Amino acid sequence: MRDALPHGTYKVQALDRAFAVLDLLGESDTPLGLAQVASSLQLHKSTAHRFLMVLERHHMVERTGNGKFRLGLRLFDFGNRAIEQYDLRDRAQPHLRRLVTETEETAHLCILEQAHVIYIDKIEPGRSVRMITRIGASNPVHCTSVGKAILAFLPEERIAEVIRRTRFERFTHRTIATPEALRAEIEKTRRRGYAVDDEELEEGLRCIAVPVLDAQRQPVAAVSVSGPSFRVTAQKLPAIANHLLQCVRGISADMGFISGNRSSRTTAWSA
Repeated sequence: MRDALPHGTYKVQALDRAFAVLDLLGESDTPLGLAQVASSLQLHKSTAHRFLMVLERHHMVERTGNGKFRLGLRLFDFGNRAIEQYDLRDRAQPHLRRLVTETEETAHLCILEQAHVIYIDKIEPGRSVRMITRIGASNPVHCTSVGKAILAFLPEERIAEVIRRTRFERFTHRTIATPEALRAEIEKTRRRGYAVDDEELEEGLRCIAVPVLDAQRQPVAAVSVSGPSFRVTAQKLPAIANHLLQCVRGISADMGFISGNRSSRTTAWSA
């Protein structure tokens, strides 16, 4: 049940209580037991227990060896991603503009959200035939170059989780349709250092992408170059990949992820 508040905001009791639990654990210097959480928030123990179980299932809180609760490391991950994404788009802009000038095709900057990629920026060339996308839109990982580029450099447990969440919807006759085929494509992407959407999302459209890696060499985003397949040909892909690599290395350097003096080998940051 949602109640209107005087200042035009809204109250969702379950969410408010969940955040109250997180606030309480965050303010405590030591893990708290169920009784302490219930007493501090003036909740019945059964109610407090339900909230803690749900938060634990989503790794927002974790249980210690003696059964007490503390904040989970997923919150640390969320915090890092929020900081990165807040700055990422602004810092990427000059590099994306240079990439578009070099390739004369559309550039996208995307992040991973569950089993989809979200387009957080887009820069277009001055050509009449361009890719029709919008900032804020999303597409599945299995049929996008940005999705496959990010997947290829995630830890195995994250890859498995994303694949488990993926609905292998077919968009063209080239669309990857099974977990096994996606894993094979991930391995190919990892070996060559860049991912390709070969008319898998839309007929006549080819895209190539490279991940933006953080200081731990984990993907925080991906940058793609997209265009009609008659211009973005298979023969041009290695050259475009080199431009992409320089772009993402520049973004990572500006974000403070790398020193900027690594080798420029395309095989995705293997140097």
